[in-house]
Amino acid sequence: MRYIIIGAGAVGGTVGGRLAEAGQDVVLVARGAHRAALAAHGLRLRVPEGELTFRLPVVDGPGALGTLRADDVLVLAVKTQDGEAALQAWGPAPVEGGGTAAERLPLVCAQNGVEGPRLALRRFRHVYGVCVWLPAAHVEPGVVSAAGSPLTGILHLGRYPHGTDDTVHRIAADLEKARFEAPVVPDVSRWQYAKLLSNLGNALEAVSGPVGDPEAVALLRRVRAEGEAVLHAAGVAYASVEEQRAVRGDKVTLVPLDGAPRGGGSSWQSLSRVAGTIEADYLNGEIALLGRLHGMPTPLNELLQHLANKHAQERRPPGSLPVPELLRLADEAANG
Repeated sequence: MRYIIIGAGAVGGTVGGRLAEAGQDVVLVARGAHRAALAAHGLRLRVPEGELTFRLPVVDGPGALGTLRADDVLVLAVKTQDGEAALQAWGPAPVEGGGTAAERLPLVCAQNGVEGPRLALRRFRHVYGVCVWLPAAHVEPGVVSAAGSPLTGILHLGRYPHGTDDTVHRIAADLEKARFEAPVVPDVSRWQYAKLLSNLGNALEAVSGPVGDPEAVALLRRVRAEGEAVLHAAGVAYASVEEQRAVRGDKVTLVPLDGAPRGGGSSWQSLSRVAGTIEADYLNGEIALLGRLHGMPTPLNELLQHLANKHAQERRPPGSLPVPELLRLADEAANG
């Protein structure tokens, strides 16, 4: 199979590079300065064993590839806020033998949150969800860092909304050869909702920096508790912390990388790259949405959603909101 990585950033670049290293046929899809750097110098993947460079085909959309192959796998790794545009572009792409990508090809959604596969299922017949447990960073054009060892990441996969099939087992087998653990599960959404809860702190980290202050840690616990209460009210099942720990163990341990300090998670990286957008609407905003649907107040998640969007729109640097100010705003929101 050929893997077309739509969004060769932190997650997409790491998955694409590791698949290429394992001998798979890989195409990278990127835009702007990142695309230019990938085309000129290749994908520079910084990992515990050193910096690897992969000279791979790089395109900005399906037009550059012409008719897609019948054995192509589309890996959607853009941020969810960019997902609709990518789906619109790739869905109508023609496939050899007739039909379109939306009708015939598997689409694997390797994204944070839970909305990406649902958006995809409106257009694509064969959608697969991924619970992405992959510490990676992309803040410099052409460069992606992944500090996990001995495995690069753990990627639970399954058909969306539920089930498994031969295709997902083939994809998992390729990932297993590429330094990932890739469990195939019939209930991938349960794992994605569990990851959603852990991602509720992304906005906090983005606007106020690493969550190390005891008061910030306490706030993060309140944010997660708010999310858990909403999922319970909505009747949404998710993998427990204990179940996640049992699966992950010490398989993905962060190793310091030369020349690649890890500043923060995906939302932190969006502010660092001055992307102008951030994924908070699909993380904290998912909890806010479910809260409104089920009559549950979500003041803390709504606050973080608002602050993250504001910082992205105003091009503020990550960590620019002092923790005491954030705590004051949180108390106002919770008591308002």
